Amino acid sequence: MINFDILERNQVMLRDEFLKNSPFEHIIIDNFCNEQNLDEAIGLIPDAQNAGHNKSNDYIFAKNKFEKSDFDLICPQLAELKSELLSERFSTWISAITNQEIFIDPDFHGGGIHQGGQGSFLDMHTDFNFHPQNRSWFRNVNILLYLNKDWKSDYAGQLKLVDGRRENGKRYLIDPIFNRAVIMFTRDYTLHGYDPINFPSGTYRTSIAAYGYTETGEVGKLRTTVWKPEKSNILKRFLGKHMPKIVSVKSRIFGSGTTRNK
Repeated sequence: MINFDILERNQVMLRDEFLKNSPFEHIIIDNFCNEQNLDEAIGLIPDAQNAGHNKSNDYIFAKNKFEKSDFDLICPQLAELKSELLSERFSTWISAITNQEIFIDPDFHGGGIHQGGQGSFLDMHTDFNFHPQNRSWFRNVNILLYLNKDWKSDYAGQLKLVDGRRENGKRYLIDPIFNRAVIMFTRDYTLHGYDPINFPSGTYRTSIAAYGYTETGEVGKLRTTVWKPEKSNILKRFLGKHMPKIVSVKSRIFGSGTTRNK
């Protein structure tokens, strides 16, 4: 499924591009997978609402967003993709282009199929830093593979990247087109999200998300998702500031909603 031969042949060039890109380390790779196989797969992905996919746990910071971590059960093509993402070959390749020791979370906690319905958005944020069940796993990179055939700019939903270390930092927009992968570092300054979409009725902004971790050998201090909405009212600003503490208390009492995403 993954075009390994092309990725490995261009490994040095991709590493150099990843490390130098703005606003922070990331890379855009088109034709990431075999196009025919991926096209067959998207034709088999069911409607998120009718299939009972989980609604996102992102509170008021997202809308009409659905997730399914066990996406390999949808069809053989996606099972093959998951297997390849978890392979030693992929781990070796992504470690080389990021200059980090990376492996993919085998349970895809918080990852898998992500689908945004009509009006869906995801406010700017930085991601949690340690795996909620394996606290020595540092969340190092995000891998996002977009599945939006015939995407048009009128549909909106471009991935936005902003360097949180810079006040009023420049926005970088990435079109979420079919068979495009985006690989990016996950740090406390790697802000990302997308504005409200205008996809045709009955269609979804669809991607597959995989998260790459590094084993640190020691239990890390957990930081939950930090929300930095660009357009917000008083309530959103208040919750954005205090949400990490609220989520921490909730998780201690009820457990992590992210880890239950199936």
